This record gives sequence, C-alpha cells and structure tokens, in this order.
Amino acid sequence: MYNKYIEVLVNNIEGGINMKLWTRQHKGILEDLEKNGVYRVKEEYIKQKLDTITPFYLKIYKWYATEGSKIVKKPKDVDYPIWLSTTNDLMLQPTEDTVVLELEVDKENVIITDQEKWGYVVNYWYVPLDREDERNHNEELKKYGISDESELFMTDKGNFYPLLRDKTKKSWSRLFDDSIRLCDLTQATLWEIKKEWIVNIVHYKDE
Repeated sequence: MYNKYIEVLVNNIEGGINMKLWTRQHKGILEDLEKNGVYRVKEEYIKQKLDTITPFYLKIYKWYATEGSKIVKKPKDVDYPIWLSTTNDLMLQPTEDTVVLELEVDKENVIITDQEKWGYVVNYWYVPLDREDERNHNEELKKYGISDESELFMTDKGNFYPLLRDKTKKSWSRLFDDSIRLCDLTQATLWEIKKEWIVNIVHYKDE
C-alpha cells in the first residue's frame, strides 16, 4: 500500500518508520488526552459536529471502520476513524474552540487514501477504475434516468436497480487499492491518538 507517492511523508526515526500527520479537533481533546492518555472518536462527537446530516455520514464511517480494520486492526472499543492531513500545507487551520495537533506516528498505525476516491465514497458514488470507466458508468446511469446516484442508497430507487447499487458499493473497496489513483492528494486515518504521539499543538489566535 505504501509506495513511492507517499515516500516523502515518512521519516526514519530511531530505527522505526514514522509519519508526520496533522488533525484539527475541538479543544476539549486536550482534556481527554490529559485525563486518559488517548483520544478515540465517540458517536456523540460526530453528532455534535454534523448535526442533521449525521445519519448520512455514520453509515459510510461504519463501512470505513469495517473495511479499514482489515488493513490496520482497530481496538475493540473503537467505532470510527480519526481523519488527518498528510501535509502541513493542506492541513485545516485552527478555528475558534479548536486546536491542530501535529503527530509523529508509526506508519503501521496509519491508513493512507486518495482524497478524491474518498470524496466518491462519502457521496455514495461509484469509484471508477479510471476516467474511461467513470464515463461508461455515467452513461449507464443516464440510460436508467438516474441523475444522482446517491439515490440508490438514500431512496427506494435502489430497490429497483439492485445490481447497479451493488456495483457501486462494491467499487468502494477501491479506496484501499493503491494501484487505482484518481488524484495525487492523500489523507490519513488513525483509530486513536496517543498523548505521546503529539509533537506540537497549534492554538487558534483571534486577530
């Protein structure tokens, strides 16, 4: 999975392979880390952040947790991933009530994915093998009069086109296939953040 396109992200540190990662979180994470030494995402955190669109994302996050755990095993009491940036120039900047954590993590704990492929998955779209495959798939959608393929999962329309729905869902596994690339931008997930992984904390500054 880890080939040349992410080699620039890893460093050889004291005999191990570490990665620099960045994540923006609510500032309350600092209290959680200080108290427990580890931070793990809970469903109530997701609900607070996403509000009314929570059900839409929870289904995909649960799918990701199941499939991602086949690559990096997750702890039994972890249900959802933590999202991180793989470069500091693309990291989310701190906003009011948030902090940005800079981490150094053993790459064996990290799952790296193509940002564009994840965009397809999180929108309940078909993940194509390449652009030609994407064009062919879009033509198939047009043939069936489907303008928004997320309807295959969000409405009863999927019951009328089960093969098309299953084809789309099966394509999501390509998210973890590094031989299929749609863009050069990457993102990372961890199952947890340990206090000792933190090398810097960026706080919000009200200018």
